[in-house]
Amino acid sequence: MTHDTDPLKRPRIRARPTPVRSTYRLQLRPDALTFADARAIAEYLQQLGISHLYLSPILTAAHGSTHGYDVTDPTTVSAALGGPPGFKALADEVRSRGMGLIVDLVPNHVGVADPRQNPWWWNVLRNGRESKFAHFFDIDWSAANGAGGRLALPVLQSENDPAKLTVDRSGPEPMLALHDLRFPIAPDTDGDNALRIHDKQHYRLVSWKSGLCTYRRFFAISSLAALRQEDSEVFEATHRELAAWCDHDLIDGVRVDHPDGLAYPSSYLAKLRQLIGPHRLLLVEKILANREPLDPTLPVDGTTGYDALAGLGGVLIDPAGEQALTELSRRVAGHGSDRAWFGETEHRIKRAVAETILAPEIRRLVEAIKRDAGVPDSDTLSLTNATIEVLAFMPVYRVEYTPLAGMTGAIIAEVERRNAELTAPLSVLVAALATDGEAAVRFGQVCGAMTAKAVEDTMFYRAARLVSLQEVGGNPARFGHSLNEFHLANIDRAQRWPATMTTLSTHDTKRGEDVRARIGVLSQVASIWSRAVDSWLEMAPAPDGSTALFVLQNMFGVWPADGRPASSVPGLRERLHLFAEKAVREAGTRSCWEDPDAEFEAAVHGWIDAVIDGPVGAELSDLTHDLAPHAWSDSLAQKLLQLCGPGIPDLYQGCELWEDSLVDPDNRRPVDFSARTGMLQSLTGTPALDPSGAAKMWIVAYALWLRRERPDCFVSGTYQPLFATGEQARRLVAYTRGRVGEAAEVLVAATRHSVGLAESGWADTTLELPQGTWTDRLTGHTFTGRTRLEKMFARLPVALLVRS
Repeated sequence: MTHDTDPLKRPRIRARPTPVRSTYRLQLRPDALTFADARAIAEYLQQLGISHLYLSPILTAAHGSTHGYDVTDPTTVSAALGGPPGFKALADEVRSRGMGLIVDLVPNHVGVADPRQNPWWWNVLRNGRESKFAHFFDIDWSAANGAGGRLALPVLQSENDPAKLTVDRSGPEPMLALHDLRFPIAPDTDGDNALRIHDKQHYRLVSWKSGLCTYRRFFAISSLAALRQEDSEVFEATHRELAAWCDHDLIDGVRVDHPDGLAYPSSYLAKLRQLIGPHRLLLVEKILANREPLDPTLPVDGTTGYDALAGLGGVLIDPAGEQALTELSRRVAGHGSDRAWFGETEHRIKRAVAETILAPEIRRLVEAIKRDAGVPDSDTLSLTNATIEVLAFMPVYRVEYTPLAGMTGAIIAEVERRNAELTAPLSVLVAALATDGEAAVRFGQVCGAMTAKAVEDTMFYRAARLVSLQEVGGNPARFGHSLNEFHLANIDRAQRWPATMTTLSTHDTKRGEDVRARIGVLSQVASIWSRAVDSWLEMAPAPDGSTALFVLQNMFGVWPADGRPASSVPGLRERLHLFAEKAVREAGTRSCWEDPDAEFEAAVHGWIDAVIDGPVGAELSDLTHDLAPHAWSDSLAQKLLQLCGPGIPDLYQGCELWEDSLVDPDNRRPVDFSARTGMLQSLTGTPALDPSGAAKMWIVAYALWLRRERPDCFVSGTYQPLFATGEQARRLVAYTRGRVGEAAEVLVAATRHSVGLAESGWADTTLELPQGTWTDRLTGHTFTGRTRLEKMFARLPVALLVRS
């Protein structure tokens, strides 16, 4: 499925793809979900009401990859998933059902963990700067690169590894061998022992702890080498397959992975838009900082939905629990995980990240600054310090987007105000950025990497006040969102980005949507939770308070709600151990990936077993059981608010039922679609709110069917907030949707802060319905005029009303 002509000049076959009403994210993997497997569940997804299958990356990836983001050959469709015939068959299958496909594109990097699997990388290692693919990668070949002008590969596990190098002569060409890894030998450099052969290569194997890496990576992951999409030849080669998919009418949209890593994201997206045409959906994995707007000049339809996720979960958080949970965090973790702590900690961790795992990127940036400023002899130490300080104060991933104009100047001014000694090196930085050359590009790329590694991958594992807020694109320093804020964000989304994606779970979220919803309920019972934690830590003393508070919340989030002991749930104990190990290493306070503390980690594992098997586990079961109805209420609320709100809702695979996923790879476990198909077909009446998850599937299906029935009410439809009156008015979230210029046709209502209703009920609280007769699609009940909420929510904590 390839062409030899320029993809940008190819005619388009179909001008208007199938309209996207909703998407269903599938994590394809050779061992569990291939193109053929996706075809087999297409009928189920059609019955569920989905309009488009949203596929994880489908180009050839590393052998056995369960995610596909480590693409090794961007010019071919993965044979392990079914190859071009399998992809074509899947596209034909969904098209025959009136559905379509969205594909996930990975332009920033390719997988190089095993050089033999990546022909471009292998050629560069073999031929060095003379390789025809050398300019595809962002490599520093300068003599001062720390590796003597060679390509430094941080793959050695210890200083003694070079002594283990051998020459593998089993194939047509000899290769250097290190354990299971193989590396090419340049022409005319064979004929000696392995160490001397290695010294003659274009590459140099170095320790992964050395801080030496001479190629740009994805963040600090040395097994993912970045591509130079700013080069037209690279763009053409890596997008040839995409162009063919568009030509053959196989796809209706594209999701772009990590565009902020590219040299010129805006220019890249403009070229991509030209390639796919004006009508296909184009979404970017753009992580927006707190109150950062998406650049309206970008030729995209929106983001992948992390910004919506923060609001959907945030509006369900009870602000009344902030003080008690802050005090608990301060008492147990040693800090409050509050606004002041986040501000101080983010700056400190960003500096640490820059000085350690991103040291190679910082060194290369500083050298570019010196060159662009025309001061090659500038004081490297002071310039490095000044550059890191500016980057550490940046509140966004990248600053060159239109709405952020002037931010760099403001940050530099603040750094200078704090430390006048940095005035001179800051002047060098300013001079370099003014040239809009290499330094400006690398500044933006390093800024995003620092933010991701410091905030999401470190700080979000250290904070312990309410971990459901610690999500990609979230701002846990803010304890939830008000009703007014929620509605205004939705109004803005409806007006400015009607086709943006919204989501509650992805392959990158720190925990699944129902786990977050249950943890969020703790904001409503903060005092009860606080007393329980104090008691549990007396019964089962933990090796570290912060770790314990963090892990206990996640344990509560996945604990069985049906009364079973956690020890009886297959695989749960192992999953919790793996999660805790990752959490303590990401936090980096008591252990880390670079130098794990085996003794501390063993103590954490022992404590987890003590919790599961002891009296703490029994009390955790009781609390989970007692709060389960409120957790389910919040899960249904955020789901319905998402499915009917502005934007195009994405359902992550399996999340039409209750799910208990933690961070990856836990959230990429295979999904039982047979069970889901059976449940969908067996639903005959409003289900009970119970552990089966039938109520969630009921709501998902009816919401998706309504989107299919009345599409003009949703994407591009109107949005109007509604407010209740009465004693419990603040516990309702409601809005209407409708066609532009016409009366509203759909009314969505959901319960928030339900714990407080357990004793008082809705009392005199009512909602004035717009004119007409309204029927709840979920229960069949009919309402008109001023409606008592105790009647509206008699069966379920949510309502989906349609004007008759």
